[in-house]
Order: sequence, then structure tokens, then C-alpha cells
Amino acid sequence: MQAPEFKQSEEGLAQKGFDRVWRGNKAGTIKATTYPDFYYKTDEESLLQKREWVKEHLALCFRLWGRAGYNVGVAGHITVRDPILRDHYWMNPFGLHFSLITKSSLCLVTPDGYVHPEIGAQLPINMAGFHIHSAIHRGRPEVEAAGHCHSSNGKAWSVFGRPIDITTQDSCLFYDNLSVYKSFGGIVLADEEGNNIARAIGPKNMTIILQNHGLLTLGETVDEMCSYFMALDSACGIQLQIEAASASGIQKQIIDDNSAKFTASAIQNGEAMYFALQSEIGLMRALHPDALE
Repeated sequence: MQAPEFKQSEEGLAQKGFDRVWRGNKAGTIKATTYPDFYYKTDEESLLQKREWVKEHLALCFRLWGRAGYNVGVAGHITVRDPILRDHYWMNPFGLHFSLITKSSLCLVTPDGYVHPEIGAQLPINMAGFHIHSAIHRGRPEVEAAGHCHSSNGKAWSVFGRPIDITTQDSCLFYDNLSVYKSFGGIVLADEEGNNIARAIGPKNMTIILQNHGLLTLGETVDEMCSYFMALDSACGIQLQIEAASASGIQKQIIDDNSAKFTASAIQNGEAMYFALQSEIGLMRALHPDALE
């Protein structure tokens, strides 16, 4: 039996991005809030506020990664552009467990890859993280945050060197938005491999699978990056389950292009991805007030 056809409402199609996925009251006084008021301002006070906000959310994202079990030895790093020194990046210190990271333990990294001598924690950083992330930030000036770690689902699926299938509503996040880097060159200790990864992710995609290595995601905010990363790791785990089931003869249903494209148009935007993480950020803030020290 053929499934019945349906059309999305004109109202839903007319709205853009994040505004299509929430509703308040008719008077318009109830709104879903996303970025703080100072986010787009460029005066000195607002930029200083934004710097503290960036560090706070970076520390809380690391606590969330720790809770998710993503910490693997010294592997894993997130960088976020500094709102004031735009060619500098905030980054986690080398060897500190994600679950112990605080605002005050974050390092500010200079354009040439050294810890800033006056601002931020005076702790060592991961060189692989600098080589990968600096190349991406140079090539993608609109990207504020980049994150990579060795999560189990991501590592397991990465060995196949292929993208995930668009089989669920959640996986539509990665419709026409996922690259694959197939040339694992060992631990990244030079700019060349970082540049190769940056080229592989391309000019628009926000997510990439690094074959035999793991996942890397980008964002206009660290929250968006973290949303993408956790969704992609989950999608890799679901894909592994699907492959196991389909190996026994159960047929999988891929979402058609039109439906995937429509869904992606509603959820593949910075505001929606930022908002999607705020319940987790709120939980981390409540559970780990020490992260803000």
C-alpha cells in the first residue's frame, strides 16, 4: 500500500529556520529566546560580557562531554574564537578530564599556537588540537567553534569511511551537511594534516567523519557545535544498530530527499541548534556550579 501524500502548511513553509519549530501566544509576547542581548553588540562592555559567556558555555559543554563518556585519555579538544582577540581561541588544557574543566582552567591560544602569557590559564595545550582547529578557523571565518574527540560510536562508524544514512528525523541534521575524510595520516602533529581535514570538510558543511579517527563538528556557537557533535555520535550508534539488523534481512527505509531537505531546512540553523542544547546546559549549570569558577 502506498503512503498518502501530504503537503506542509503554507504558514510553516513561509516561516524561516528556528521560527518554524516553536509557537507562543497570539499576542506575540511569549517568545523562545536564544542568544543573549549582548551577542551581536560590539561595544567594549558587551564584548567583555560575551567573552565570559563564551568561556562559561565552553566549560559547561566540556562537563556535558564528560557526562556523555567522551573523555579518552588526553584526546579531545574544543576551540572557540575569542570575541575580542578574533585570531585567538579559547581551548581546554592538555590532560585535564572533561569533567573537571572550569572557566578558569581554559587557555587562550595565540595565532601561532602558544598559550597567551597574560590572559587565561597558564597550562599546556594539545598540539594536535591546534593544528586541526587553526586550519579550520582560517578556512571558515564564519565558524566560531570547532570540536573533536574520540567518542565510541563515532570511532566505530568512522572505520567504514562513509556517511550515515538519512533514516531518522534526527539524522536530517546531516542531510547535505556531512563530509568524510578518508585519508587517516596518524596523529596530527603538523599543519599539513590539519589543512587536509579543513579542505575535506569544505566551504559549508558543519560536520565531518574522520576515517579511523572519529568525529569533528563546527558551530556559530560552542552550543551549536556541541549539539551537532552529540547528535552525530548518536546517529553513528543508531547506524551501527541498523546495519546489524539489516544484515539479517530486515529492510531499512531511507528518508526521501524532499522530506529530508524540508526537515533539514527547519533544524539546520545556528539558533535551533543553540536552543536545542540549552536544556543540557541548564542541567550542567545546576549539577556542576564549580564549572563556572
